[in-house]
Amino acid sequence: MLDSLLTPSISAATNFPVLYTPSLTQYVRRKTITVNIGDVPLGSEYPIRVQSMTTVDTMDTQGSIEQSIRMIEAGCEYIRITAPSVKEAQNLENIRKGLRAQGYTTPLVADIHFTPNAAELAARIVEKVRINPGNYADRKRFEFIDYTDAAYAAELHRIRAKFLPLVRICKEYGTAMRIGTNHGSLSDRILSRYGDTPAGMVESALEFLRICEAEDYYNIVLSMKSSNPQVMVQAYRLLVQRLDEEGLKPYPLHLGVTEAGEAEDGRIKSALGIGTLLEDGIGDTVRVSLTEEPEREAPVAQALIDRYTNRAAISRPIPPVTTYPIDPFQYTRRSTHEVANIGGQNVPRVIADYSQTPVTEHDVLQPVGHFYLPVPDKWRMNDLGADYIYTGSHPAQFMLPNGLKEIQDFAVWQTAADKINTFPLLTAAEYLTAVSTSIKIHGRLNIVNVTLPDLSEELLTCLRSDKTVVLLISTDNAHAMPELRRLVVELINQGLSTPVVIKRGYEAVPEEDVPLFAATDAGGLLIDGLGDGIMLSSTNGSADDLKRLNNLSFGILQAARTRITKTEYISCPSCGRTLFDLQETTALIRQRTDHLKGVKIGIMGCIVNGPGEMADADYGYVGIGRDKIALYRGQQVIKKSVPAERAVDELIELIREDDRWIEPEKVDVF
Repeated sequence: MLDSLLTPSISAATNFPVLYTPSLTQYVRRKTITVNIGDVPLGSEYPIRVQSMTTVDTMDTQGSIEQSIRMIEAGCEYIRITAPSVKEAQNLENIRKGLRAQGYTTPLVADIHFTPNAAELAARIVEKVRINPGNYADRKRFEFIDYTDAAYAAELHRIRAKFLPLVRICKEYGTAMRIGTNHGSLSDRILSRYGDTPAGMVESALEFLRICEAEDYYNIVLSMKSSNPQVMVQAYRLLVQRLDEEGLKPYPLHLGVTEAGEAEDGRIKSALGIGTLLEDGIGDTVRVSLTEEPEREAPVAQALIDRYTNRAAISRPIPPVTTYPIDPFQYTRRSTHEVANIGGQNVPRVIADYSQTPVTEHDVLQPVGHFYLPVPDKWRMNDLGADYIYTGSHPAQFMLPNGLKEIQDFAVWQTAADKINTFPLLTAAEYLTAVSTSIKIHGRLNIVNVTLPDLSEELLTCLRSDKTVVLLISTDNAHAMPELRRLVVELINQGLSTPVVIKRGYEAVPEEDVPLFAATDAGGLLIDGLGDGIMLSSTNGSADDLKRLNNLSFGILQAARTRITKTEYISCPSCGRTLFDLQETTALIRQRTDHLKGVKIGIMGCIVNGPGEMADADYGYVGIGRDKIALYRGQQVIKKSVPAERAVDELIELIREDDRWIEPEKVDVF
């Protein structure tokens, strides 16, 4: 049925060029050149590789060897080690020899910032060097410089002179290179001309890449990292398109979200950025950056990668896109009309699935953020309070709190005593039958569960005239996110502004993988502005499961920057440069501040990762010496050399000064 609708009815629909992915509807991995990195080649003919980075001091040879072995045994195929100065670069030889002596041939990658002489030495020792174009030849002073074309050309000539020795050494020794742009460390020169944008990130890398290609050096990997998954996705897409437009080689891409954080939030943010690109066949190696031990990162990266091992073989074909109305390089939320409190200018809504959990007692709503206090006989709702509950065929047995509405199966709703304050969920067939036979439906909000094949001309015609419908979009296709995106694209091209809620279920998925898969499938749509709500199906209906999925729903919305309900932490994963116990400090700061809704706090182990890497953080906590901390407001340092034992208290005082501090509220739940 859908095949007859492929020609859009709206002639004015904008058709954005799609060069960043081989296919918007079928899983096809992007073809790249092969980059040789020791005995583990990288590129589209080889598996997507897993890597991580050591966190011990690079001068601790034995500690580096032991941690590298733990990482390798956890699944890492490349080991990255920081080399902030020449002495660390020299010690890479001892680490390498120690690993080889124990039979480990995993390629090593030297991570370089600020120090070309360290890079030039490391390139003679290890299999790959990573340089950051934002600080390899420039220093960041947060100054705006109005360059003339001649002055800018002179700067490029200066960069070439500084970078060329490394290129020639890498070419001579067969060493690979990653040119890795970080959103938070763009140079003043780039920021002055391109602004703090994905375009600036891409140009930062291309300036260095053009120098490499002029020297016939192509053993290169590229990356576009950001702590904001939305910016990260847009930058990678634009990079692929720019490579194609300029006739540059299709280089492999290293995927990662910087400073993702810890625990589930870090996994959600990483999956949202990395998974969205993997869905479109983009990415050749993955590093998940968590504020945890590095060996814990590899299994997360592998779980993301494994979804695509047989994706093409197990997926159902999706009709191709002839007109693509979504700008892939700039966020714009899809324009929808408001139905009840869904769509329009409303934040995306969360629907909790209670279809397997009888709502017979007040306490059953606690997992989704609604608390009944019997002494004052009142309800309280926390910041993660669900907006709707879907009770299926088992209606709630008591009056719900004002901040929560109920959705019932259509057959149940038809016999309900209260048809005003509850809302029906209909299948597409039930909805069409009701419309054609004048069966009564709700006058304000009707949820219609649809899949892509349901988009018949009859259904689309009804949607054009019915402003009470919200579509609950779902699929059983293994290639889920692209099929759901294809459904929304069809709505846009048909001129429909009907709101959509994204429905996903993961009954057969291991519990630890659910956040990764949901963040990819739902987050990949939200990051492009597609989606007015989210509903994650419960696997067993237990209280723990309901709470986990409700928190996950809000976490995905937060990571996609579409609904902010809690404090956001931008914390680096630690490395040999880290100057304090990053994991312990992050946990302490979270414990003291996680009630500050909407505040973004950057926690950085060293000056390399701050203030630039904190990007859009409101406040920053940055190591500048052994147990010495600098505190930032935005990107401006406010306090220097604060002793670590006082730094968290002084961070809170800084928040107080801005009138953004609130005392944590204690809620007694009986």
